[in-house]
Amino acid sequence: MSQGGEAENKIIEFPRPKPPRAPRKPRVVKTTRARRIVAVGGGKGGIGKSLVSANLGIALAQRGSSVVLVDADLGGANLHSCLGVPQPQVSLSDFIDRRAETLEEVAVPTGIERLKLISGARDVLDAANPRHAEKQKLLRHIRSLDVDYVIVDLGAGTGFNTLDFFLLADTGIVVLLPEPTSIENAYRFIKAAFFRRLQLMERTLGCGELIADALAGAPGAAKTPFELLTQAREKLPEAYARLEVAVNGFRPQLVLNQARTRADHELGSQVSGAWKKFFGLDLGYLGAVAHDDAAWKAVRAIKPLLIAEPGSTAAAGLLHVAENLLSLPA
Repeated sequence: MSQGGEAENKIIEFPRPKPPRAPRKPRVVKTTRARRIVAVGGGKGGIGKSLVSANLGIALAQRGSSVVLVDADLGGANLHSCLGVPQPQVSLSDFIDRRAETLEEVAVPTGIERLKLISGARDVLDAANPRHAEKQKLLRHIRSLDVDYVIVDLGAGTGFNTLDFFLLADTGIVVLLPEPTSIENAYRFIKAAFFRRLQLMERTLGCGELIADALAGAPGAAKTPFELLTQAREKLPEAYARLEVAVNGFRPQLVLNQARTRADHELGSQVSGAWKKFFGLDLGYLGAVAHDDAAWKAVRAIKPLLIAEPGSTAAAGLLHVAENLLSLPA
């Protein structure tokens, strides 16, 4: 047969139809949420925020709760030292720089059962001032941690980033010392957090102009929550009820650190009462931590107080604070 005949008899193979694609699996949306988020802040540095945060985490873990400590002092993280562990090799830097997709990936064991640590950023120069999208992502991921308690240790000051981490919490704790400057700074921090909260809610509340004037310190603007409510009642009666609910929903808790005398131990209740009288807001009081040499000895030894000196007076105060925290309504 000629080559032409062979070509005529050649079997032509048609491509087989591809099997239909399997339907795409629906994306699983994470719906977990920490049972309670606690933020520990204050008006200045050196007042014992990290000491309170670390030992509250230990106390809650010792009572059977799963706890994650988050060092949100993005410019000067040192919570690992209060826990007596070396600086972790992974931190919020890895999350911010997207080397880690989730916060669970940068949560490290602390040597204490049921307690993990997410260390603060250590190698990002602008970590102390994350961009808005980065901050929102971080807040969202902190909120979705699947544990009983998340305790967020904040940096000093009243910058918006610090305040937003404080307002993320179900329970905000303000630490203060029995000193006039510390009390003044605590008042300033709480007032700043309150007005920042209203600023974030102004579209819902319907009194954005009053809130903006208060934040800007405009002539005749409200200087306290009580004055703001009074102005809203007079000028915006339709927004007053919403604003009143927002005001009553803001109730930070105080912890007094380094109390030396009986008067010091009573100071927390006095500060709470004064705030109610002059500013119209309720403040809770979780208790006092005594001034105790055991505390600074534990810090120098780079050990947590509740582990190094569990029988100390300061440890007893921290355990009392933890018990009061546990008794708060969910």
